[in-house]
Amino acid sequence: MTTSPSPDDAADAGQTDASLTSENLPPQAPDAEGQRCGLLAIVGRPNVGKSTLMNALVGQKISITSKKAQTTRHRITGVRTVEEAQFVFVDTPGFQMKHATALNRNLNRTVQSTLGDVDVVLFLVEAGRMGPADEKVLALIPPGKPVVLIANKLDNIHRRADLLPWLQQMQQRHSFAEFVPMSATRRADVERLFAILKPYLPEQGWFYEEDTLTDRSEKFLASEIIREKLFRLTGDELPYTSTVIIDKWEEEEGGLRRRISASIVVERDAHKGMIIGAGGERLKRIGSDARVELERLMDCKVFLELWVKVRSGWAASEEHLRSYGYE
Repeated sequence: MTTSPSPDDAADAGQTDASLTSENLPPQAPDAEGQRCGLLAIVGRPNVGKSTLMNALVGQKISITSKKAQTTRHRITGVRTVEEAQFVFVDTPGFQMKHATALNRNLNRTVQSTLGDVDVVLFLVEAGRMGPADEKVLALIPPGKPVVLIANKLDNIHRRADLLPWLQQMQQRHSFAEFVPMSATRRADVERLFAILKPYLPEQGWFYEEDTLTDRSEKFLASEIIREKLFRLTGDELPYTSTVIIDKWEEEEGGLRRRISASIVVERDAHKGMIIGAGGERLKRIGSDARVELERLMDCKVFLELWVKVRSGWAASEEHLRSYGYE
């Protein structure tokens, strides 16, 4: 897996977000004839499949997934170069309409700031559905920005003819540049999407090397993978207000081995007990599952140590959010 180092690797380990603007993108390569490159935001309500689509587009998992809302909390950039075109996809948190906490305000600011910087917006909805949460996200998109409607989870529609009236209704809601009914889990649909999006990329040199997959560091990806396993193994028991901080990161034997120590931060002692489980078995399972995936991702031996810490009210505190890398 190829990543581009962040301007501040230490800050990235704490999961900071920086706006994708011309000032902080990597220097462009000299313009090459016929090259295209652009930023594409993937937006939509929580749990609509944004991270699944991002991973399918990049061709490797860089954005974590779970059934829990607010799984994606940071702007994740995925890069895919197809022939002369480089697609820089930005996965954003789902726009939050409930619980006006500092954390949710932070997530919504991330969505709004991203939309102003990109060349194309991919508006992701479930095929055949358009609810209040979807409407809220659509209303955030700046006028004049090309918007491609991605009708995801097409495999849930049993009669494709039933989709036509819905598509006509969607066109009345917004002047979409394209309609793309698809399933993010079908490779043929994903490859077709590249051909549809290519003409919307500006003609300019690439931002990244051809084999780059993300601008996030391995430390950031490690913290996200641990958080994914935490959410998947606790289900609905654990409130979403938990996060993961990398405390120690050591590379040994020329990069063939990593020693990682991380803290799972929760708001209450009861949450700590949920994570640790009877006899510590659940925490061991979280660590084991995360370690296996980290070894596959980094192609090296990983020693992972996890701790659970209680920080009351961290998700409601702007100061705590900044200290944990949320901006």
